Amino acid sequence: MAGTELVEVVSGVLAGYRGAKRYFPWFGHRFHPRDPRRDPLVRAVENAARDGVVEGAYLRIGLEIERQPVPVPMNVDGATAIVYSELGFAPELGRGLFVLSRAVGVLAHAWKEHGEGRRIKGPIPPPLLPAYRGPKPRDLPTDRGPKPHDLPSDRGPEPRDLPTERDHGAT
Repeated sequence: MAGTELVEVVSGVLAGYRGAKRYFPWFGHRFHPRDPRRDPLVRAVENAARDGVVEGAYLRIGLEIERQPVPVPMNVDGATAIVYSELGFAPELGRGLFVLSRAVGVLAHAWKEHGEGRRIKGPIPPPLLPAYRGPKPRDLPTDRGPKPHDLPSDRGPEPRDLPTERDHGAT
């Protein structure tokens, strides 16, 4: 799609969304005025297009959408849609690729919080977390029942003490 044609097509699509008062996907972020993950992905596609690795058509479309009067800049979902499209994935695979990439991100986030000894809460800034308003903390007994050495000795052998086929001459 040539420059003028691209501008007109994008303008028409955006006008359709605005006229129908529909949400335009892949733009905006709940917490950031500009999604910090967008720039590195777009830059990588720009470099790949410059080097001839990808055509850059989807990149041009995304940047034109962002250039036109859209309420907010592209988010990571828009940037990854450009990456997947430039790599030749069919649009129908987009949702699955989105879920896979988000799953990896959630796993990494949970692992990071686990390593920091923090409660695994998801990607919500601490000031937005709800305050606990339940009963006040109380002391609970630390004794949680008998210890293994306190159990009766007539329980029978431990599994590791049971005879095996080897003990019975089986080959």
